[in-house]
Amino acid sequence: MAADLAFVIGYDISDPRRLLRVHREMCRHATPLEYSIFLLVGSATAKDRCLQEIDALIKPQEDDVRCYALPARGFQGRIGRASLPAGIVWTGLPAAIA
Repeated sequence: MAADLAFVIGYDISDPRRLLRVHREMCRHATPLEYSIFLLVGSATAKDRCLQEIDALIKPQEDDVRCYALPARGFQGRIGRASLPAGIVWTGLPAAIA
């Protein structure tokens, strides 16, 4: 079985109702890092399925959705305030960023 891949998916949705729908759908497929930035850890098929679901919700002339593959051994880091206090572990995070 192939190892999971990691993708960063971000969006800019112009309509508040579509924005909420897209956010809810993204939460079904990926882990939110910020409100409109998600980490999807899974197969290329899972990524394609997610993007197909999102494509059905957006207006391509008005909205922008982008997906970037992360390198398997690329640098992962964070600058600034941590999202969780020291000693707190959120087990809902994928192993790729936990």
